[in-house]
Amino acid sequence: MSKGLNKNKISPPQSPLRARLYEIIFEAETKEGKLFDVVLLWAIILSVTAVVLESVAGIRFAYGIYLRKLEWIFTILFTVEYFLRIFCIRRSSAYIFSFFGIVDLLAIVPTYLNLFIQAGPSLLVIRALRLLRVFRVLKLGRYLQEFNVLIKALKASRDKVIVFLLVIMTVTLIMGTLMYLIEGEEHGFTSIPKGIYWAIVTMTTVGYGDIAPETTFGQILASLIMILGYAIIVVPTGIFSVELHHAIKTSESSRVCPQCMHEGHEVNSIYCRFCGGKL
Repeated sequence: MSKGLNKNKISPPQSPLRARLYEIIFEAETKEGKLFDVVLLWAIILSVTAVVLESVAGIRFAYGIYLRKLEWIFTILFTVEYFLRIFCIRRSSAYIFSFFGIVDLLAIVPTYLNLFIQAGPSLLVIRALRLLRVFRVLKLGRYLQEFNVLIKALKASRDKVIVFLLVIMTVTLIMGTLMYLIEGEEHGFTSIPKGIYWAIVTMTTVGYGDIAPETTFGQILASLIMILGYAIIVVPTGIFSVELHHAIKTSESSRVCPQCMHEGHEVNSIYCRFCGGKL
């Protein structure tokens, strides 16, 4: 089970205490590391559950005081975890500015900010800040190997998907402009952006029905966009499916090279792909 952090950037410290903490917090192969994972996983699940339950008025009225106490317990726990992660690595900035470092910070900051933002008009801000606590659920990602496979597939298909989206944006711009010219303001197409909105809704087969073409040429164009929508909607799915299949076949394990401390080797690897040492 991988911790989801790049050891090329986050490396263990030299002192015995910090090295031991690093092994427990960032490694998953030891008994202590697995126990740390289990405790933290349950803390994340329970804290997110508490946030969800607190949004229900009846539960908040009856058990609000207990949910707030739980919130502070989880916040203190995640705060200790956050600073321990910073303490036990050589380059603290590598963790602080990493994806999970930012997520871990977002998981604890809102609760502390609530102590200083209490005036009447700021209550809406407090509610928004409290909702940021659901970022804790993203902390689950570092414990799931499948999460890493999905991220790898998304990164591999990024360029193809971006090109595909650019093509779709161009098509919707052209179709929206044509519909604006054909239908005009008298039929609800009051501007080109309104026409683009209709083209996106139609092409994605959502079909809100709040605006529709009334002329013959407009309905013909709408029919073409509907057919085109069914034809192109499978393109990003196919791109991602191919990359996902490739990512699964080349999925990486959490094995660490004892010579250079790099992780990310294929399951059947014998030698380290970074230094050449035997695994």
